[in-house]
Amino acid sequence: MTDKKTYVLLAEQQIKTLIGQGCTAVDWNQVKVTSTFDPFRVRNTHFSGSVSIGRLDKTINLSGGFERKAGIYNATVHNCNIGDNVYINNVRSCIANYDIESDVIIDNVGCLVVDDNISFGNGTEVVVINEAGGREIPIFDKLSSQLAYIIALYRHRPKVIDRLKEMIAQYSASVTTWIGVIGSGARIVNCGSIKNVKVGKSAVIDGAKVLENGTINSCAEEPAFIGTDVIAKDFIISSGSRVSDGVILHKCFAGQAVELSKQYSAENSVFFANCSCYHGEACSVFAGPYTVAHHKNILLIAGMFSFLNAGSGFNQSNHMYKLGPVHQGIVERGSKAASDAYVCWPAKIGAFTLIKGRHYADCDTSDLPFSYLLEHEGKSYLVAGVNLQNIGTVRDGQKWPKRDGRKGQVKLDLINFDLLSPYTVAKMINGIKVLEELKAKSGDSEVYSYGGLKMKQSSVENGLNFYRLAIKQYLGDVVVGLLGGKDLSSISEVIGALSADTERVEGDWVDLAGLIAPKQVVDNLLEQIENKKLDSLDEIQERFCEVHESCQSYEKGWVAGILEQNFNKTLEQFTAADVIAIVKDWAESAEELNKMRLADAEKEFGSGFRASYGVDGDTSEKEQDFKAVRGTVSDSAVINELRQQGKEKKKTAKALIDKLQKLS
Repeated sequence: MTDKKTYVLLAEQQIKTLIGQGCTAVDWNQVKVTSTFDPFRVRNTHFSGSVSIGRLDKTINLSGGFERKAGIYNATVHNCNIGDNVYINNVRSCIANYDIESDVIIDNVGCLVVDDNISFGNGTEVVVINEAGGREIPIFDKLSSQLAYIIALYRHRPKVIDRLKEMIAQYSASVTTWIGVIGSGARIVNCGSIKNVKVGKSAVIDGAKVLENGTINSCAEEPAFIGTDVIAKDFIISSGSRVSDGVILHKCFAGQAVELSKQYSAENSVFFANCSCYHGEACSVFAGPYTVAHHKNILLIAGMFSFLNAGSGFNQSNHMYKLGPVHQGIVERGSKAASDAYVCWPAKIGAFTLIKGRHYADCDTSDLPFSYLLEHEGKSYLVAGVNLQNIGTVRDGQKWPKRDGRKGQVKLDLINFDLLSPYTVAKMINGIKVLEELKAKSGDSEVYSYGGLKMKQSSVENGLNFYRLAIKQYLGDVVVGLLGGKDLSSISEVIGALSADTERVEGDWVDLAGLIAPKQVVDNLLEQIENKKLDSLDEIQERFCEVHESCQSYEKGWVAGILEQNFNKTLEQFTAADVIAIVKDWAESAEELNKMRLADAEKEFGSGFRASYGVDGDTSEKEQDFKAVRGTVSDSAVINELRQQGKEKKKTAKALIDKLQKLS
């Protein structure tokens, strides 16, 4: 118990009162109470082991407006410390080996028992990504998506993995005990069997069927909720998460603000911040932040996903009945799967890719992000970069930050929401090289072969154009962001603004399940773990936070390096004309992409989309019904925001170019 009270033995008259109210005890001398204990608030209860009871002097509000007096009614209590104003009623078996903090409600529960020296799910190894094993993550209370990513996917750094597993084992040992905790303000009602489960503050468990060997981390700011008919074994559920409506979990971790509901089933899977999964099934899945699967018949298996939107019936398979389920796949951030889409593992799908149709070829499209992976006549075609003109991609970038359900100050998963970032831009730079080499190698062919995929000549040409536009816009975004609104009286001030507070990094960037960082910085962090310079899980999390907070500095340094490569000169050698060229490229590329996206958005208001409107009317009524439900182009917040951004960029570009021209 967190409070330090003075307890006394029951007085003889109190014992008589308790016995008169149907109470029994193996040894009344083992039952201790506060000096203000009211024996009339304990009825039909059997005590054994060491039991302490706090004050019982409040009225408890139950669901439906019912009021009951705090107390213990119709229960068997063994070896428990019970805080102030707890309400315990109708425990069909027993409550055993728990510290029950103040203001807890336990009503109509089968059993609530700790029956072993247990770690409450901490240290449970979850077999993610590869069903055959080799990428196990030992889950624990403070697991972040970044740490999980390293443990699962950096098996080429065995010293790092060994050190991390050792730290997690030490943490798991530190929380191993015979005594469970029910945190203050928790409510456990109408439940079946709860064994070896630790319950955090303000958590609500309402109607759960079976909970075994787990922790429900919760706090007053972000209560966790476990609902009707949930069966969960060997699990950890984080603050702000909701698991309800017949969900079945085995060896699973649910991060902050995760929602698993509507008969979802998962085993050997981890779900990080803001995942939302209903109806379907997950097996050996690493679900990074914002993995969304809302429909029946979605099977996520043996793969890693993040910022995923899975259509109904999306499926993967991870073995061909040879050596068992040994294959695995990765779908990089921001991808979407159309209804009934299918991918045969092994495969690696590039960021922000639309998957449509069935795909059997082993493929790696990671250097070609923002693409469509389509099926045509049984063959897989890749349409490079086309998602950059898709209004849905823009909308995704706007909605994710708004849908962050984490309300507490501590956010375990570190998330970068940017569509265009060094991570995706570095891939597009590589993608341009891939497409140019493909053109040179394939000559005049109308259809090129890329791995096991097909690419039309036209899509290669368009892909090059999309990537070049997006890269110019991104580089300009950074440069204009550094120079816009500043008084610039000399080119040296311009160079100073571009180079201030930058940390030079080179090479590729990586996406650590939400955290975007330079690969060389991540490698340095891993070396610190190997060399025991980072010696605890808290220190490692702090280092991840430092990397996240330094991202803008790393980004500016990386962009400076790209610009130097493009102009073949150092930043200090740049002229006003060079910077003007960057700003002009930015304005022109942003305008061209904006036009494409606006045209794509406006298609949603075309006559073809009115087919199901005005169901019993003529063309005029169809238009009126459509307008009443969908609005018009001018009503669209996304379209209006794009148009406004376009105007602001033109204005910003003109003002900045005018300033720079005076420095020439």
